[in-house]
Amino acid sequence: MIHRLLLTLSCLALLIPFAQASLQVPPPSDMTARNYVVMDHLSGMVLAEHDADDRVEPASLTKIMTAYLVFQELNSGNMDLEEEVRVSERAWRTGMSGASRMYIEVNTRVTVEDLLRGMIIQSGNDACVALAEHVAGTEGAFVDLMNAQARALGMNNTQFSNSHGLPSEEAQYTSARDMARLAQALIRDFPEYYRYYSERSFTFNDITQSNRNLLLWRDSHVDGLKTGWTQAAGYNLVSSREQDGMRLIAVVMGIDAANHQQGGIRRANESQALYSWGFRQFETHRLYQAGEVLTEARVWKGETERVPMGVPDDLYVSVPRGRYNALQAQIELDAGMEAPVREGEVYGELQLILDGEVLLRQPLVAMATVEPGGIIRRLWDTVLQMF
Repeated sequence: MIHRLLLTLSCLALLIPFAQASLQVPPPSDMTARNYVVMDHLSGMVLAEHDADDRVEPASLTKIMTAYLVFQELNSGNMDLEEEVRVSERAWRTGMSGASRMYIEVNTRVTVEDLLRGMIIQSGNDACVALAEHVAGTEGAFVDLMNAQARALGMNNTQFSNSHGLPSEEAQYTSARDMARLAQALIRDFPEYYRYYSERSFTFNDITQSNRNLLLWRDSHVDGLKTGWTQAAGYNLVSSREQDGMRLIAVVMGIDAANHQQGGIRRANESQALYSWGFRQFETHRLYQAGEVLTEARVWKGETERVPMGVPDDLYVSVPRGRYNALQAQIELDAGMEAPVREGEVYGELQLILDGEVLLRQPLVAMATVEPGGIIRRLWDTVLQMF
């Protein structure tokens, strides 16, 4: 049996999670991208999407996951930015394939930071292989880590076969939604390294190359992330823009163009159109602070009769502008909770409602542990439960 409690935001402005809201105005209708997503970074809410779960070639967007794993190694202390990496012949040959490269030379030693810049800013495929081999020993072992991390992030329509995204005989694919999830995780988990994505150019081996993300020149509020192109994938861009405390992530994929210049302009234009729409139509609010109590639940046969319930992290919501006061929250708690109750385990659900539509089902967790009570308490509660 579920105990239901209906609350309105005007009475209690703290029980709201995040999810997809009803749109007041549809997104731009003249988009040419085969797949796209606009996501709010803080709430994780998808504001607009088109064929967002289609499996498509990732091209150089693959490098976002390669960077994510290198950032993990840096954060864990397993490597540092000044650490030198030996360039293998395999890494060098990958760069010599005629695609993007940072011009590293075989058997030379290059710092991790230079390789990161070469991969992120110059889109160097050779840098990807050098970093992958340094982290995991072989690129194949690194790809296993990439796919494991993709599963951990909920990227259910993603499979990597190399560290750089060049065409492969093995299956490799991703989706616009999965790329938005990955961008959100990278920005959230590694803010100290995310800064590399806003750099417009990088010089290595006396060769200066510019970042292919044209939005970095057009809009000072844009600070990332990655472009991509192959003949099969079309022109892609994963980017992020922050303004007045609100950050959006836009993913456009599969844009057709006659040449690289036109393709670069089109993916930038369509991303800008989505940002203009998203920032104009939506606002984001923090509704619940981590550690606060949302409600209390009845516990049977425990040391205490009540346990505080809440969510472990700050909760944000993105809503159409002017609709904040129309939000409602509904709490559903397990009516038959019996001790022991463990802190952090799920014992209920929080729903966010706008215009009668359930926007999200958010698990509610116990904020404390309740151990079993004594024999008298257990017997008494057994009798009460019968009636």
